Amino acid sequence: MKLLLTSAGINNKSIHDALVDMLDKPIADSNALCIPTAMYGHPWVGPGVNTWEFISGKSENPMVDLGWKSVGILELTALPSISKDRWVPLVQGIDVLLVAGGDALYLNHWMRQSGLADLLPSLQAVYVGMSAGSMVMAPNIGKFFVGWTPPAGGDETLGLVDFAIFPHLDHEMLPDNTMAAAESWAAGMRVPTYAIDDQTAIKVIDGAVEVVSEGNWKNLTT
Repeated sequence: MKLLLTSAGINNKSIHDALVDMLDKPIADSNALCIPTAMYGHPWVGPGVNTWEFISGKSENPMVDLGWKSVGILELTALPSISKDRWVPLVQGIDVLLVAGGDALYLNHWMRQSGLADLLPSLQAVYVGMSAGSMVMAPNIGKFFVGWTPPAGGDETLGLVDFAIFPHLDHEMLPDNTMAAAESWAAGMRVPTYAIDDQTAIKVIDGAVEVVSEGNWKNLTT
């Protein structure tokens, strides 16, 4: 898969251009599936109005509303109760997955329970994550971000990239998300780390990592 790991969606021209480049065709010719599942696990986000706003493209984070040829919904909590024949071909034929923020451990749990986690590495689609939707790709998220507690405990996530992300750096509504907090978080992580603000994304293609930004970010490992 090609990964575009954002803090807050496709927030500027640089990130938008990176997405189009990864799709290798216009957005208007691309079919998308949005995944709202992470939102249900976070008390500030969903369920409710915020989830509807994401799905309908009316949120403040540009993802669903970019002008896709089509947009469908892939709700991970429903997938274990239906046949894989109903959804696996759909995911295998899609151009892009748009994965909402919320709680990264809740998202990790349902990616694994649904079987999507096993499917992701083989997909040709572009994976676009926002906040928790990006963080879930790391081997773990760190205690700073633990909210919903998985049945087995811990802070482990998918491990499809070899680094971890501290999103929403210096966000005005998240006073704890300072650079000092990010550095403290990074000191306790076992993998390379990046702190990124809402104008920044991390692009990963075949293991090659590139930061795309019109804002502030820091590689906390170097």
